[in-house]
Amino acid sequence: MKYNKLLVLASVTAMLGTTVAGCSGNADNQQAGGTDNKKAPAQEIRINLAAEPPAIDSSVATTNPSFTILNAVNEGLYRLDAEGKPQPGLAKELPKISPDGLVYTITLRDGLTWADGSPLKASDFVWAYQRTLDPATKAKYATMLSWIKGGVALNKAKPEEVEAKKAELGVKAKDDKTLEITLERPVAFFTDQLAMPLFFPQKPDFVKAQGDKNGADADKIIGAGPFKMEKWDHEQQIVLVKNDKYWDAANVKLNKVTVNVVKDANTALNMYETDQVDLTELRGEQAKAYQGKPDLTLKKEFVTGYLMFHNSKFPAFANAKIRQALGMAIDRKAYNEVVNGGTSIPSTGLVPVTVLDGNKQEFRKVAGDTEPAFDVAKAKQLLAEGLKELNMTSLPKFKLTADDTEGAKKTIEFVQAQWKQNLGVDVDGEPLPFALRVKNMQENNFDALFALWGADYNDPMTFLDMWLSDNKSFNYVAYNNKAYDDLVKGADKEVDLAKRSKMLVDAEKQLMADLPISPLYFRTRPYAKKPNVEGLILPPMSKEWELKWVSIK
Repeated sequence: MKYNKLLVLASVTAMLGTTVAGCSGNADNQQAGGTDNKKAPAQEIRINLAAEPPAIDSSVATTNPSFTILNAVNEGLYRLDAEGKPQPGLAKELPKISPDGLVYTITLRDGLTWADGSPLKASDFVWAYQRTLDPATKAKYATMLSWIKGGVALNKAKPEEVEAKKAELGVKAKDDKTLEITLERPVAFFTDQLAMPLFFPQKPDFVKAQGDKNGADADKIIGAGPFKMEKWDHEQQIVLVKNDKYWDAANVKLNKVTVNVVKDANTALNMYETDQVDLTELRGEQAKAYQGKPDLTLKKEFVTGYLMFHNSKFPAFANAKIRQALGMAIDRKAYNEVVNGGTSIPSTGLVPVTVLDGNKQEFRKVAGDTEPAFDVAKAKQLLAEGLKELNMTSLPKFKLTADDTEGAKKTIEFVQAQWKQNLGVDVDGEPLPFALRVKNMQENNFDALFALWGADYNDPMTFLDMWLSDNKSFNYVAYNNKAYDDLVKGADKEVDLAKRSKMLVDAEKQLMADLPISPLYFRTRPYAKKPNVEGLILPPMSKEWELKWVSIK
């Protein structure tokens, strides 16, 4: 998500619910001649999301639900496989990269079409990237496309400059099948990034016709992926069907995907246990019942769950000691057991385990524990000192906002109890529907908020550049520290990978010392999966699931 992110995600961000797959019963039919013939299983799968996806628009999407659906109905130049490696998607082959790492020349496959049968051309990528970077689009992820030469200039252009800056952007259609992308500086993981929905093509005349409603309903979505959207009943169900116009349709086995919006964890599990579905996320205590069973499948994610403290909406949060006190007063190990059923990992910093440092080492092993440990006595001391500095005798009541999913509501309850018990601080819980929670977060309409962020690429930068003082897209708490800015921006330009790694480590240490956000856990999500669902990928970042290679046996 960045992620997804989001992740995210969604990073997200964002918190998704149960993922379930349609159970296809193998019926034995007794024939007159006495021969048993097995009926072929229906190639259908049903999946539950705990949250309604916001608009399915690759320029403005920021959440895992949106990225997940986008990845099903559309495709980029590349698609990530089970090992997270880019495989040719709409591109015929991997890119040809210039010796200086700046110019990517990519050839599209022959005969590509959109789901409506109209030709898909290299210029559809150019138009999509220009639209995302156009300031009028207000794309949160435009910063990632700013890696393209001229991207920053376009994204910051005045209205009268936009068309000229689009023409200067370093992405060109050399012909209908050849795309050339020129970067501002080498980005080692750029090929991987081209698989992210942000880099998907868009059909110009279709998007223009939809206007502000692009991606908002089934008839306002078009892609060139394995599936196409047949129906979208908001807050209830999304139905996808196989896209026969997809270049690799012959290898797509599923004919239908039903995505249900199901918020209640017990309802979702009951669907699995009564054979209504084949795959479901296990939440909280549910996972313990499946320990040691063949159904248990773990989704290891590049996702961190954390609390954000808005230092202007709630002025007391401008005091670092107040933030530190609140963070240190939460027992993260107990949180993981009570809320996550012990399946995730208590956080020790912002960047989750297994994310690499850009220098072929695991970042967490290089950085060590940078987040303040659970310490009630120290938290009480910091709270008292912070209140004294603010000329207050107690912390005013504030709201803790989160999604209205079961897990998020449990997070609110746990944190409320910890702050009350350990600090004597009262807080009002505010569970909201996912889309509204995201809207309030993006509009800085919260005091404290629980969110998740999922990596958009396997590097610490996807977690750290969010909190730059000039990152208007994702720095929702208005964190501002020049030392932190210098470290992150310096690392962004540093070509010596060892030096870059150290700068990123030092940046995380600075962030965890100031604690404008307080991480709670690194997410691992358990699922129960029926053995007849094969080829399902549960990616570690940006998306909930990958369905292209799924079949029902």
